[in-house]
Amino acid sequence: MDFGLRPYQEEVVQAALRGENSIIWLPTGGGKTRAAVYVTQNHLETTANAKVIVLVNKVHLVDQHFAKEFKPYLERRYKITAISGDSNEKDFFGRLVKASDLVICTAQILENALINTEEEKHVELTDFTLLVIDECHHTQKESVYNKIMGRYVEKKLRKEGNLPQILGLTASPGTGGNRKLDKAVEHVLQICANLDSVIVSTKNFTPVLQKVVPRPKKQYDIVERRALDPFGDHLKSMMSMIHEFMPSTVSRSLREMGTQEYEADVLYILNPLLIAQCALHLRQYNDALLINDTVRMVDAFRGLDEFYSSKKTKLLDGTDIFLQGLFDENRMELKLLAMNACYENPKLARLQRTLLDEFSDKKSRGILFSKTRRGTHCLHDWVNSNPALLKVNIRAGILTGGGTGANHMTQNEQKETIKRFRTGILNLLISTSVAEEGLDIPECNLVVRYGLLTNEIAQQQASGRARALNSVYSVVAEEGGREIRRELTNEYLESLTAKAIEQVQQMSPREFRHKISELQQIAVLIRIQGERKKDERKQRYNPAQAQFQCRGCFLPVCSGEDLRKIENTHHVNINPEFVRHYRTGGQVFVGRNFEDWEPGRVINCNKCGKDWGMEIRYRNVVILPCLKIKSFSLKTPEGKSTPKQWKDVEFQVKEFVFLEDMSSRFPDLNLND
Repeated sequence: MDFGLRPYQEEVVQAALRGENSIIWLPTGGGKTRAAVYVTQNHLETTANAKVIVLVNKVHLVDQHFAKEFKPYLERRYKITAISGDSNEKDFFGRLVKASDLVICTAQILENALINTEEEKHVELTDFTLLVIDECHHTQKESVYNKIMGRYVEKKLRKEGNLPQILGLTASPGTGGNRKLDKAVEHVLQICANLDSVIVSTKNFTPVLQKVVPRPKKQYDIVERRALDPFGDHLKSMMSMIHEFMPSTVSRSLREMGTQEYEADVLYILNPLLIAQCALHLRQYNDALLINDTVRMVDAFRGLDEFYSSKKTKLLDGTDIFLQGLFDENRMELKLLAMNACYENPKLARLQRTLLDEFSDKKSRGILFSKTRRGTHCLHDWVNSNPALLKVNIRAGILTGGGTGANHMTQNEQKETIKRFRTGILNLLISTSVAEEGLDIPECNLVVRYGLLTNEIAQQQASGRARALNSVYSVVAEEGGREIRRELTNEYLESLTAKAIEQVQQMSPREFRHKISELQQIAVLIRIQGERKKDERKQRYNPAQAQFQCRGCFLPVCSGEDLRKIENTHHVNINPEFVRHYRTGGQVFVGRNFEDWEPGRVINCNKCGKDWGMEIRYRNVVILPCLKIKSFSLKTPEGKSTPKQWKDVEFQVKEFVFLEDMSSRFPDLNLND
């Protein structure tokens, strides 16, 4: 079959066709995946007992790569299996790998299979002859890609087995945040070492590539700073009153209100109870300031109003009564200020002009990038209530990341939104960063970055979405604001990345191999040491010494001794007494099936209503509460902490053993007889 490769694609696949490990560096829209399909076919045709695995870092990319790229070219001759976290087949991964020529899956599924000891689920890296890694710039630090490649590099250094050929794909390896050329070169070399690969790009066909992927016209749509912001000022005065209610030593340590830094300061205030309650409310006010700075005042007010409406019936003590009273006394004043159009956010007026410029006279298609899920919903409401934008027939949809919480989207909802955008039912996507990388989104003639602070990789990927002829890449930001400074920094870092790659490519093969080998040996030593420290940290406390408190009301609810792990992922409480601490809500739907369990209902703190996670029905026998670590603070002999992930807790959570743990849960049942 004719792949229709362009000259620059033929150039960048040559190293891979020779069987060498390589990273293909091409811009968004340059056809990296098509080049990978071509390499895959060649590999399957020319390699004895060939078996290829394609790894992606997001669930929706599994089906996209299968349906749009690999299936049309390879399905007639080869057995292709696409598996994601949504697939039931992942539970028999080892068996499926044996039966397939080509597997496309999320990296986490391969990682799980590498550490699983059950025969039908387990695989080895040596089971494959070619490993394709999409968006391979993520192969660093603690990423799943790097865990997989860490094993690869360790096996290589120990000369163990026949390892697969590596093919990485990236639009930009970035500079790792480094601003000097020598450090940027080190970063690129580290990515090459992690992937055990050279990095290749077009040298002879740059003009062809530039014609295929034209650079959009970049414009800075700058707005003057708000002259008056009485709504924001009023919020700050209320926050100051809360500061006065707290000990001065705490309030003096907080940074500027209305910033991410302030949010970070209040997020981890846990003790004593009075201060922690104040911190919880201050975070809501700070969120309102951030929303006020990004979208409408009414959006900021609505968020606060909903928070305090939900709290009214759950007042715990005098501190809660003070905090609720403060809002209630100021509610009407805030509402009136929020409705005064004289003080509206000037960024929205600038954004409106930018959208009207592109959508007024032509058949346009655009993506509006916003920082948060909540921000995308606020912008969507603004577009749909804006007569001027509706008049030019802007039809907007929201695209955010996956999950089961508020403002999350399921994979099917994401697919449906992209389908509606592709077919023209929608012509404007209001999106978080989920649309920057990998997604098969049609060419746009407008990309707007609205209130975003990101790195050079995200900027390049977002810019690469504006691929139509004469397209525009707009940055809407406040004069002298941090967004402009970051955007200009990213432009510099983008050019620095290109220089760093060129310097790496100019190294002699001997020098390159020496550098890579050195970096790999250091990485293996660091990884071994890191694992040792992690094991030590996990043993720091006895589970009985770890007391869990609700993050909403600080009520002690259980100890680490009550917890068990299912499938090394789900953390459940097996103490039958725990049920008295929570109430159940609506049924959770996750859109896929699991081998041993199914989702039940949402669970919330009985006292304050904090979302704690959900119940799961295990093997159709028992219902167990499955907990979110972010909903709890942890009290240990050393003090309080708020782990972001279960892997951060400093005690060992035992694996769930059905007979043993059910016997302790139901002592009257003689399950071991």
